[in-house]
Amino acid sequence: MSIKTSDILLTAIGPVIWGSTYLITTELLPPAHPLTAAVIRVLPIGILLALLSSYTPPKTMWPKLALLSILNIAIFQALLFVAAYRLPGGVAATLGAIQPIVVGFLSWLVLQQKPHPLQWLAALGGILGVALMVLKPDATLDSLGILAALIGAATNATGTIFTRKWCKNMPIQTLTAWQLWMGGLMLLPFACLMEYRLDQLTIPNYLGYAYLAVFGSGIAYTLWFRGIQKLTVTGVTMLALLSPVVATILGFAFLQQAMNSWQLVGGALVLASVVLGQFGKR
Repeated sequence: MSIKTSDILLTAIGPVIWGSTYLITTELLPPAHPLTAAVIRVLPIGILLALLSSYTPPKTMWPKLALLSILNIAIFQALLFVAAYRLPGGVAATLGAIQPIVVGFLSWLVLQQKPHPLQWLAALGGILGVALMVLKPDATLDSLGILAALIGAATNATGTIFTRKWCKNMPIQTLTAWQLWMGGLMLLPFACLMEYRLDQLTIPNYLGYAYLAVFGSGIAYTLWFRGIQKLTVTGVTMLALLSPVVATILGFAFLQQAMNSWQLVGGALVLASVVLGQFGKR
């Protein structure tokens, strides 16, 4: 498998964009509407991309795409918000960083692609780096939040593996569109039942939702699923560790959040792990 540096850099744009989600959510979106935000960021853009796509998947693929949308979008988004509400951000991010290890084992079992030894080392280094960067000494633990974060990481890892297995040759716009609109449609009833209606949205609210939909879903997921098709699944999952690095930098730059020397060491370790994680069948 020949891997181009340009494909790695394009795929990395997705996690970089996702790293801005916390800033956009806290500064531009109305509070206490996480599921509504998840629906708005994936459903409209998914429908738009599907309408603009010239390719319709064969009916035999619909059940597989539905399962992928459950794994990659619906369940993952729901559990992500549960973890975010019940755990400090540092704990949630550190638990989410186990995903490259889960992907490595599933890649070995399902795709018969044994990760390079350096990729295992990079995955462990990534967890340590994220922990140094975002984990606080006084972080409180919640059993349900921990369970949600771990299951969410495993769910997304499973979705990554089967996206590669089933959709390696599907047009990327179609692959992205169908997962987004299906996942958003599955989340919609829960958002309607569990959250009160949004009233009197402001211009910043509209701008925040538009950013998350166009950049956080349309562009980021398109580049992410493209990366799953072109890179090793372990390598592409390592790129997701860029999100907490970007979130930390944006918090320091725009929210006056302090940054100490351990965070700098952790950030450097994450970046080194991301680079190391790209070793494989090249």
